Amino acid sequence: MDWKGVKAPTLEEFEALADAAFARLPAGFRARCAGLVIRVEDFPDDEVAAEMELESPFDLLGLYQGISHVDRSVMEPAHMPDMVFLYRRPMLDYWAEYDEPLDHLIAHVLVHEIGHHMGLSDDDMHAIEEAAGD
Repeated sequence: MDWKGVKAPTLEEFEALADAAFARLPAGFRARCAGLVIRVEDFPDDEVAAEMELESPFDLLGLYQGISHVDRSVMEPAHMPDMVFLYRRPMLDYWAEYDEPLDHLIAHVLVHEIGHHMGLSDDDMHAIEEAAGD
């Protein structure tokens, strides 16, 4: 392979990969994500790093911020939209180290970040990834 000119995906390109990965997920799963915002950033911010006690900014591939579906109440006031943060640089570092297609890694992180907050089991999340072809 000619590696001249090959570069890591930019934030915008990574976001397009994330959007495509989300679009491949089963419709029923996506429907449960109404209003979800997917953000791509290079690294977690300092507040997240401190809160999660990260030793390195490369330690976190993604993060769900919002109110878990299992903890929601119809009586609660309106809240900020649920968000999934995908951290480009840690994911690229992981991708470079392991033999996994980047789009599959992105889908895996998306499903797991969303799935844990929906109260899904690892088996449920694996089935969702299988249905998406990842």
